[in-house]
Amino acid sequence: MPTLMKTDRVLSIDILRALTMVLMIFVNDLWSLKDIPSWLGHVEKGVDGIGLADTVFPAFLFLVGMSIPFAFQNRLGKGDTRKDLAVHVILRTAGLLTMGVFLVNGEDINAAATGIPGLLWNVICCTCFLLIWGIYPGKLKPSYVMTLKTFAAMVLLILAIMYRGGEEAGYLSPKWWGILGLIGWSYLAAGFVYILSGDRIWAVAIAWIMFSLLSIFWHAGMIPAFLKFIPHSIIGGTEAGLAVGGVLTSMVFRHYLLMGNNRGLTAVLLAFGALLVFLSILVRPYWGLAKLGATPAWLFLCSAFTIFSFVTVYWLVDVWNKASWFDMIKPAGTDTLLTYLIPYYAYATTALLGIHLPQFLLSGFTGLIKSFVFALLCVYTTKLLTGLGVRIKL
Repeated sequence: MPTLMKTDRVLSIDILRALTMVLMIFVNDLWSLKDIPSWLGHVEKGVDGIGLADTVFPAFLFLVGMSIPFAFQNRLGKGDTRKDLAVHVILRTAGLLTMGVFLVNGEDINAAATGIPGLLWNVICCTCFLLIWGIYPGKLKPSYVMTLKTFAAMVLLILAIMYRGGEEAGYLSPKWWGILGLIGWSYLAAGFVYILSGDRIWAVAIAWIMFSLLSIFWHAGMIPAFLKFIPHSIIGGTEAGLAVGGVLTSMVFRHYLLMGNNRGLTAVLLAFGALLVFLSILVRPYWGLAKLGATPAWLFLCSAFTIFSFVTVYWLVDVWNKASWFDMIKPAGTDTLLTYLIPYYAYATTALLGIHLPQFLLSGFTGLIKSFVFALLCVYTTKLLTGLGVRIKL
């Protein structure tokens, strides 16, 4: 696998990731509002349709895939082997799955049976995540760092034992793995596809076709029962297909980028996006367009949306040099996981302090402004924390 790039960061990918994270925090805060347009939220399960909120998570999965070729090539350039990359993928997946399981169980916690309210559960879990996967100052003694990491791991173990969820007070379980868990499984699939492909576009293209077909076969009831032990994010094809589609798009992007051919790059990506829209229209009559169903039409259409968005951001940022337009939100693209965790602290803090916003800030247009400002404040908090040396990286 030749080293083609000297950096694992592409500004346009980082900025689109930042935009996606801001939008994710915004739509995740819509639960606090009333009297807002229905198209902003999620479409209910079983309904054929799509809302703005239904496009955010797939965009993030797609961008996870887009980052892989650049990040892995950078690691190879520093001396890593394919085995090292595989270990990195497995460890990163394990971390995301762990975070996902703890946070998703917090959504259904039985506070009385557990002895901890849900908001406090989330704060303790997020703090443990920061201690375990945080980046510590180099001046700290390794023994001190290990003590903090071990302490945090023990706290998570105790929480797992204490946990009771739902009306029946069930034990800690993967449930649907949570957002971070789904990202973890998709990253596992996309990461190994890229490693095994040997940086060959045609091999990744075949893998993307395979996952797209898996999505279709799953909804057609054609997946053999003995394969259903594989996590749905992979065997179901849709979520892994989003991430692998990002890998493929990134490799095409890199190919034209190295040639300095912006027009060719744009033409090919727009053509790919148009093909995806056509495929979405083609399969929609069979299984509908639905995020909660993870249908093939949703896979194709949201992949197209992300490609069109990326082309737009690329021209603004890398061709027309308008990166400064996005300075306010850049931390969400480079310290994304930390930004994702900030709202858990924010909700717990407002509850602890008994802060209640006036009703005019919780409905209609002013409510939407409130949620957008909240998202920006989360990003600004990330900037302040990273300035103080607080960072988290898997």
